Amino acid sequence: MFKIGAFAKLGGVTVKTLRHYDELGLLKPARVDAESGYRYYTADQLLTLRRITGFKEQGLTLEEMRPLLIGPASPMDAERTLLEKRKELERQIEEAQRQITEVDERLGRIARDAMAAKEGTFLLRKVEPVLVASIRETLPRSQLCLLLDELKRYVGSHGEEPDSGLTIIWHSRADCGEELSDIEVAISISKSIQSSGRVMIYQLPGIEEAASYIHQCNPYIDDCKAIEALRGWIASEGYRPVGQIPFREIYLTPDKDIYGQYRMAEAVVPVEQILI
Repeated sequence: MFKIGAFAKLGGVTVKTLRHYDELGLLKPARVDAESGYRYYTADQLLTLRRITGFKEQGLTLEEMRPLLIGPASPMDAERTLLEKRKELERQIEEAQRQITEVDERLGRIARDAMAAKEGTFLLRKVEPVLVASIRETLPRSQLCLLLDELKRYVGSHGEEPDSGLTIIWHSRADCGEELSDIEVAISISKSIQSSGRVMIYQLPGIEEAASYIHQCNPYIDDCKAIEALRGWIASEGYRPVGQIPFREIYLTPDKDIYGQYRMAEAVVPVEQILI
């Protein structure tokens, strides 16, 4: 007979593992000394230990292998267990492949965001009209996330992608985060969905000429200087904001793609050229 330490070394496992197998009834010692409590194993028990190792290599859990070890299992029982395990492993492979695809897509988006961040330039562009679901409310800027979350849940419940084309429309923007601002949040949608007392469905108008500034933005703070920087550039280029049209902030990075504290965002201000 072998003491537990020697048997563990022979079988290539730890003493703790053998004790665990004992507790589960998978591999009990051949004898336990009544006085010392020492566990003793026989050479033929090495076969059981090898079988456990082999079953684990097939992906079977200790509970799944129990009937195959200590029960009156038939070849048909073994076949059924292994076929079920095979289906489970196939599902895991499919899920892993889906995750790999998602990771690859996010890597691509990170690369595009990095490119845009390096460019970081001001430019003039045309903004196309887009069908949106939106909520507009007067509230402190600090509660913007609550408004966004409400709209995302509504859009998602109607089968639309909640992270698609998220735009903040600032009808009026207070200087302090706790002061009231007139805020509209909008998410682009692929088709018209049902509106509600809170959610409007409409075509967000385009802008013929707008000044744009793509930048890194921390969505958890309210002192982003992008609009101020953009307004400075607008004045330096001989343009001025069109006062009656609110400026927009477009989130280019979806929530799930924010790594760290910053996301890519685009500040958009409708402009017109100053004629001299």
